[in-house]
Amino acid sequence: MTIGKTENGSALTLALEGRLDTSTAPELEKTLKESLPGVSELTLDFAGLEYISSAGLRVLLSAQKTMNRQGGMKLVRVREIIMEIFEVTGFSEILTVE
Repeated sequence: MTIGKTENGSALTLALEGRLDTSTAPELEKTLKESLPGVSELTLDFAGLEYISSAGLRVLLSAQKTMNRQGGMKLVRVREIIMEIFEVTGFSEILTVE
């Protein structure tokens, strides 16, 4: 998985490509932990994300909890296959998907 990072003041966009699974979730978690202080608007661009596992969902949930305290978080350009996983797991009710 690759993570593209764009910062604009207190707004941060992370573009994910590849698979967010057990082996790559720690990388995203580390990137978020290092990047979120001072961020009030987090955007995750999922256009290049092909797969997400429960480990990836856990990282998203943690990021959502952090951003609920700091501002907001949204997911954009989510592929249909990823959206289906969000719907089955109930994450579509927790996360803001545009």
